[in-house]
Amino acid sequence: MSRNGQQPFVVAPAGIVVGHFTMPRGTAYPTHWHFLHQLAWSAQGLLRVRGERGVWLLPPSLALWIPAGVPHRTESAGDAVMRSPYVDPVCWPHIGFPGPTVVAVTPLLRALIDHLVRTDLPPDARRRAEAVLLDELHPVPVTSVAVPLPRDPRARAVAEALRDAPADARTLADWGTVAGASARTLARLFVAETGLAFGQWRERARMEAAMPYLAAGLPVEAVAHRVGYATASSFTAAFHRLVGVTPREYFPVR
Repeated sequence: MSRNGQQPFVVAPAGIVVGHFTMPRGTAYPTHWHFLHQLAWSAQGLLRVRGERGVWLLPPSLALWIPAGVPHRTESAGDAVMRSPYVDPVCWPHIGFPGPTVVAVTPLLRALIDHLVRTDLPPDARRRAEAVLLDELHPVPVTSVAVPLPRDPRARAVAEALRDAPADARTLADWGTVAGASARTLARLFVAETGLAFGQWRERARMEAAMPYLAAGLPVEAVAHRVGYATASSFTAAFHRLVGVTPREYFPVR
């Protein structure tokens, strides 16, 4: 079923099977692909999925449709429990999206995933539930958050320091005295090696750092201060501009 190291799951005679994976903090499945379409979803905790088209951080309110054959790496950001439907493209040939696509996990979709964990459903009942699950896949306008690291050791040292301390507000000129390169050189390296200007790169790094805090339920104002924003409103505006939705749309209060 997959080119990976994931634990096996029970395969029912069905068009959709559901894999259940307990992923303690730090768990990572190396880059792999599946013969089946996958809906990567975490019932608990925060998933990080890395692919050629970006990096997605997924709370329980969101899932990522990954078409068959698409290479990806799945990681837990904290303790997570992944419960992923796998969809057979032979049984459902006209279902899905052409590329990785974020979808909303509604209460109905969550209930259907839990329902299809069962292996004792009559074939007709299972087929009906599968059809409703697939009909419940609604894309949301979420942009992936990719934070590539520069290769040059001077720029990389700056990038790694900022990933460890995203609220650090030092300028490139300040960093130059630490990294042993001028501000102009560092600016050129960030653009050449990450495709992003330094300010854009730092904003993405701050959004990535904010995700686990938001997933844990910390107030937006507290998260804003932790990652370097003076106010909740400025953080929310930056989050919406980069990710496509507000923090509370991405992480609904439960």
